[in-house]
Amino acid sequence: MHHLGLTRSSLKPDHLLQTPDAFVRTPLPGAERVEFVIHVGPQPGARFTQMTAEFTADGSLGPTPAQRFLYVIEGELELTAGDRKHVLAPGGFAYLPQGAPHTVRARDESRAAVIEKPYQCEAGAPGLDILVGDEAAKTSVPLLGDEALRVRSLMPDGPGYDFAVNTMTYEPGAALSMVEIHIMEHGLLMLEGGGIYRLGDSWYPVQAGDFIWMAPFCPQWFGALGKAPAKYLIYKDWRRHPLATPGGSA
Repeated sequence: MHHLGLTRSSLKPDHLLQTPDAFVRTPLPGAERVEFVIHVGPQPGARFTQMTAEFTADGSLGPTPAQRFLYVIEGELELTAGDRKHVLAPGGFAYLPQGAPHTVRARDESRAAVIEKPYQCEAGAPGLDILVGDEAAKTSVPLLGDEALRVRSLMPDGPGYDFAVNTMTYEPGAALSMVEIHIMEHGLLMLEGGGIYRLGDSWYPVQAGDFIWMAPFCPQWFGALGKAPAKYLIYKDWRRHPLATPGGSA
């Protein structure tokens, strides 16, 4: 059926809303039996890449020249890193430092969010370890004291880490307490529910499956709508001086 070019997707200089009806799949070098929806990368101005990897059974990721963060949405992934093997079920995640040898293979049909970013070194920062975890085991913390809006931090916060990944869950009717305008950029994948997102001077209905990129200083605000909680996975760059460049130090 033709929809006469209608879509909720929108690209503006400081933000992108990409909805599933506009997704285009592509292969990537080194990956086998995996298709990728590349949500954002350097081309529109992002300093990281975020993708959804769609695996068939026994599909595997190729290598990356950057740091890699994985979050399983559906299915199971088998991660081999160092001398250990891990099974990541939905909500399972892993952080692989830049240059860390590893393999990722799907046990069955699976989907995962994949975030990759060139590492920004910092003098004196400790070396980074491979991290594997489960979102459900992370403490849920109210945002600014609001019990209806809770955050789970999936990455450690320390001088060695140059980005953060969280999940945020909003009870129906919950909303951010302010319009945020800041230097960090975001990649955001809606996991559950929906609501209204303000990006720049535009207001968008959003729902599970949508992806949003927010450039630095893009005005942003979200409020949850409906009868079920809204939840998203969100990335931000972190702990680096504004004059720092990827691969260097401030």
